[in-house]
Amino acid sequence: MKNEKFDYIICGAGAAGLLLLKEMRADSFFSDKKILLIEKDLKNTNDRTWCFWETEAGAFDDLVEKKWNQALFIAPEKKQDFALTPYQYKMMRSKVFYDSTFPSAPLAKNIKVLRAEIQEIHSEGEYTEVQTDQGTFTAPQVFSSLFDPKKMSGQNKYPVLKQHFVGWFVQAPKGSFDPEKILFMDFTIPQSQQTRFLYLLPQNDEHALVEYTLFSKDLLPTAEYEEGIEAYLQSMGITDYQIEEKEQGNIPMSCFPLNQFNTPSLLHIGTAGGWTKASTGFTFMNAFRQTKKLIPFIKTNQDLSTFHQKNRFWFYDLLFLDVLEKYNEQGSTLFIRMFDKNPPLRIFRFLDEQTSFGEELLILSSFSIQQIGWFLSAFFKRIF
Repeated sequence: MKNEKFDYIICGAGAAGLLLLKEMRADSFFSDKKILLIEKDLKNTNDRTWCFWETEAGAFDDLVEKKWNQALFIAPEKKQDFALTPYQYKMMRSKVFYDSTFPSAPLAKNIKVLRAEIQEIHSEGEYTEVQTDQGTFTAPQVFSSLFDPKKMSGQNKYPVLKQHFVGWFVQAPKGSFDPEKILFMDFTIPQSQQTRFLYLLPQNDEHALVEYTLFSKDLLPTAEYEEGIEAYLQSMGITDYQIEEKEQGNIPMSCFPLNQFNTPSLLHIGTAGGWTKASTGFTFMNAFRQTKKLIPFIKTNQDLSTFHQKNRFWFYDLLFLDVLEKYNEQGSTLFIRMFDKNPPLRIFRFLDEQTSFGEELLILSSFSIQQIGWFLSAFFKRIF
């Protein structure tokens, strides 16, 4: 395969890369196109947990581990139970997704998988060249999910925060958890001058994923997240439990225009392409929706750098991150006010970028006078 040419090269077999390959394999347009997927790792472990909400049966329902119709939001002086209808909140583990999408068996003759480490990607003219430790490959259209956080560093125009967390999959005595209800956010934990919350997904009444999560600039020592989880379980009266599995994540939250690194023959996808929802860190469903838009775009053979389109929600996210960066110790008050003054389903629709402009004005007006001042200050700094 060394120095072979392809019609399409996909760099990286994370969610975005595999979603793109899955859509290509399902579309007869690509059946006679030479496609190369490059990935250095075997994708066969639960290295991710993806959560998303949908209003109806979805494309991944057969892979979803658990669905919920009820949710809970907790603040120091408020406990809000709410139905998610018409949404369902869904959780999917990465292993079952990899098993269903990562090509482990021989594929059609037009698709090849290369286990290799990518060393450099270079665009020149109408082609992009991918250099690996197994050879160099070229294509007129290359899609890369390889994220380089250094691209965001060294600039201060766009804030760069992180959604970072440690999660424990625990087994506790029967009756410890309500299996019908997720804990979406609990802000009663100590904030320590940052935006911190507890997130809990119960699989049944004795098994749950418990995550200690922050929206902030800097990571914590692993022990601090774990001490937070332990203290929270104790506050629930759960002292006898087993940790069955751990996970740790660090998701960029930024409106930095990663699309500026796209070229006519190279498109960055997934987190590397700015497909992560900047204000929340949710990525999987955004990547799925972007892939659905990308497939018909690829067929037009247009300049790949023209695929990216901004909308007003990008600007909302930018203002939110401007405020969250400057007032990180007040982040919990923003979420508390938003849930206190809005129907939760309006918030979910807003996060899903499905609200009308009138609904968005209602969400803005729900903040306190001081908080609105923060947003207006951020707005005028961006405009002027």
